[in-house]
Amino acid sequence: MARQWCDGHSTSILCVGASPGPEGLLASGSEGGEVAVWSQEGTIIGRLTLSGEEDNTGVAFSPAAAGLLYVSHGDTVSTLDPRNLKGTVEEFQGAGEEEINALALNEKGSALAVADDSGAVRVLELPGGKVFRTLRRHTNICSSVAFRPHRPNNLLSAGLDMQVMLWGLQKTRPLWTLNLQDVAEEEDDHQQRPGQLFNPPLAHCVSVASCGNILGCAAEDGRVHLMRIGSGSKLEQQGAVKAHSQGASQAHFINFLSHPYWLATGGNDGQVALWDISKHPVVTPEGKAKPGGTAAPRRKGKSKAKRKEQTQNKAKTPPKAEAEKEEAEGEEEGAAAAGAEEVTEEKPGPKLSISHGDKVNWLCPAVLKGEPSVVVADQSSNLTVYPLSPL
Repeated sequence: MARQWCDGHSTSILCVGASPGPEGLLASGSEGGEVAVWSQEGTIIGRLTLSGEEDNTGVAFSPAAAGLLYVSHGDTVSTLDPRNLKGTVEEFQGAGEEEINALALNEKGSALAVADDSGAVRVLELPGGKVFRTLRRHTNICSSVAFRPHRPNNLLSAGLDMQVMLWGLQKTRPLWTLNLQDVAEEEDDHQQRPGQLFNPPLAHCVSVASCGNILGCAAEDGRVHLMRIGSGSKLEQQGAVKAHSQGASQAHFINFLSHPYWLATGGNDGQVALWDISKHPVVTPEGKAKPGGTAAPRRKGKSKAKRKEQTQNKAKTPPKAEAEKEEAEGEEEGAAAAGAEEVTEEKPGPKLSISHGDKVNWLCPAVLKGEPSVVVADQSSNLTVYPLSPL
């Protein structure tokens, strides 16, 4: 049975995070700068309204220190003590170049990445908050960031330019870039019915499985785009799950179920779903899939969409200048993405489908009093907790 957690906020909750420690605290942030910290039972431990009263767009507990909670609001990241919400411990003002949309911590708690409206991703050293890297390649709002488990110097970013990028923090250019619009157009060439409309695949939320090699990205086309990273951090394979009838706003891998490939998704259609993608051809390498279970992967060559994009680029930029620009940026960038195999899958459907009824702002998988659960934030000021025990 679903449970409601109430009285923590007076405005719409925008983000939720769970502590990795044995205390298992949860934190939520809402419009107007309200932060609430909850026990596993859903009782309020502390409440605070941050100065400036700007919307809280991300919350993250430090995996290394139980007494540190990071909250993004405006262009600032505030450090709080979740057990004693009397005020901010420290503030990193100007952490983002513009308003921050998301934040992420690496496994060691030694680096904090923030994604902002300018499209930039900044990486801050912890403690102290000194900017270590500024990564600029998104051409629109950067909406989500995630560090790769077991690879503290690898960072994923996704944005409203429909791009997913993998960064090696030693450099300021991506190791590879995947254009979701190219992927979607190629798929739709094969699947689209006359008169059918598709939303563009604006990338909203990127997540990495605990193995560190499988990525999921929730997008406005209702799909969760899946990617597999191979040796040398190359993009080896990509595909998708058609998860929602409207935009998919959330996708989070769950690290406490039977294997690392359980994925919780939420969308603007008011649905919350749980997927087992362990048999998806992106996850199961070619040759190991069960007979008849998947379509044969096909190598993604220079697609129609790619040619179209190149034509558009040529129209905007003189060919010589464009060639020189590409050469300067390094030939390896994007090469992995261009050579990635694209795979499609039969539609097996979710293992659990919940009609939540309201547009999903955030999903947070958590173990609450020993019970696997997913915490849902929507347009209201309350949280809803759904047990995953039916599995």
